Amino acid sequence: MNVFHLLSTRRAKQAASHEIDPEDVFLDSQNLSDFNLDQMEGQLEKPISKNVFYVALFCSFVILASFSYRLFAMQVINAEEYKEKADTNHLKKIPLFALRGTISDRNGEVLAWNSLYGEGTTTDMENNKRKDEIPKRVYTETKGFSNLLGYVSYPKRDQSGVFWQEEYIGKDGIEKQYQRELAGISGERIIEVTALREVEAANVVVYPTHGENITLSIDKGVQAKLYESIESLAHKASFVGGAGVIMDVHTGEILALASYPEYDNNVMTNAATKEEKKSIADDLLDKRRKFLNRAVSGLFTPGSTVKPFFAYAALAEGVITPEKNIFSSGQLVIKNKYDGPDTVFKDWKAHGYVDMRHAIAASSDEYFYQIGGGYKDQPGLGIVRLKKYGELFGFGTTTGIDFPAEEHGLVPSPEWKKKVFDEDWLLGNTYHSSIGQYGFQLTPLELVRGVAALANGGNLVTPHLLKRLTVESEPLNLDQKKLRVIQEGMRLAVSGETGSAKTLRVEGVDVSGKSGTAELGVSKAYVNSWMSGYFPSDKPKYAFVVIMEKAKRANTFGAGLVMKDTLEWMRDNTDYTK
Repeated sequence: MNVFHLLSTRRAKQAASHEIDPEDVFLDSQNLSDFNLDQMEGQLEKPISKNVFYVALFCSFVILASFSYRLFAMQVINAEEYKEKADTNHLKKIPLFALRGTISDRNGEVLAWNSLYGEGTTTDMENNKRKDEIPKRVYTETKGFSNLLGYVSYPKRDQSGVFWQEEYIGKDGIEKQYQRELAGISGERIIEVTALREVEAANVVVYPTHGENITLSIDKGVQAKLYESIESLAHKASFVGGAGVIMDVHTGEILALASYPEYDNNVMTNAATKEEKKSIADDLLDKRRKFLNRAVSGLFTPGSTVKPFFAYAALAEGVITPEKNIFSSGQLVIKNKYDGPDTVFKDWKAHGYVDMRHAIAASSDEYFYQIGGGYKDQPGLGIVRLKKYGELFGFGTTTGIDFPAEEHGLVPSPEWKKKVFDEDWLLGNTYHSSIGQYGFQLTPLELVRGVAALANGGNLVTPHLLKRLTVESEPLNLDQKKLRVIQEGMRLAVSGETGSAKTLRVEGVDVSGKSGTAELGVSKAYVNSWMSGYFPSDKPKYAFVVIMEKAKRANTFGAGLVMKDTLEWMRDNTDYTK
């Protein structure tokens, strides 16, 4: 049998068994004239490359290595850090609030304190097993102290019971000024919580440091009486507001600092009912009315209360002697150089001949027009020197009192007018400035410091409310002989027959004073009423200023009534007038 025969026989057997060798398929597919490539006819799939398996294996290794390193870092390298975090989740920190320091008056009468039976709250986290005490801040119910003491904002927490404000924050007055001293330092309690948020244990780790108790120079009785008198006159004569200050002329200690009207600081701090919250909202709509401390932040036209200071300026500059008389006809007339009408500057009455002492006592406008701006053969200070001496006595600057939001006034000048009105300064502006009108503005605190300097011999003291031993003052080096003339004029204002401050005649109290009436607006239909001065006259101890804000011009009641009422009470109930 030959080879050809064997091959033929083999192929015949394979055909009979219906088996096809691959080479037969390839041979046949090449012979197909047409086939569908989209149906993969005529193609043979290749196996996946081994490289793909190597890449997948490498990626798996990298991922596994990364997770292993991360696990190692968390459990070994940074174990302490994560342990601390775990403990933090397990241990909850609860603030222990420091008791805020009390505020007392000079005699030990407590004006602001804490109630230990404050707001009690419980949290879901502790299943009502813990009660946080937030001591309640309470203020004296006596009127006249809200603007002085201020109020606080309590610690605050979110809905989950976590505190986001962990301290009391003073929002006004002494509470704000002495926040650091009063606040103290809160402590901390650690509680241990289970996975079910149940408290297992509680321990104090830091005890609170309570705030400092502070003592003010304020006398509670004098403060209350001054406020009561201001409030009473405001109701009686329809003044919209008022303020008063009584200050030690030698130390700067404030005996009383009252501002009317006032808000209720107990309500501001502890408002609970809808009515109380609404009253706060209503007050806040007009913050200037109740939230403005007029004694420290109120700016008012001072009127004739500045005359004693400019009288001293005229003596110091040699503009006039104390004995020289100036005739007051009731008006000062400046002739018009052209065809227009003359300019008339009116006095509030015709005083006749007055020297300096009587011009201060009677408050002659015409006298001060002339020594301020000059007239005919009488030289005047001029606005530059008026401003110089105004600033010498502290006008136009803050006093440095330990109280927030102090404002300062303004002594008008040509530069000020040019800046504000873009106009040149005129002689008439000088006349009006010399009697405390035009652009002149002062706070009651600025004025009382100036009055104290007249009373104490020429020292500009720094007012303060915290009772302390240190005294801060600036010597003005005033001529004592010339200053004595001013003091005698202010004494005559109370005791003299023509005195403009006769309201201050109080039996048993020797008072020197100076009144003032400031016209408001173009129509001058409204006025502010001032009374300033000091007592006792011979050995001054206390200076005072009272401002009653905005009443109709026809009103016959002035600020002097407030001080008279207060002085009579002080005479009968204290030793301050002796």
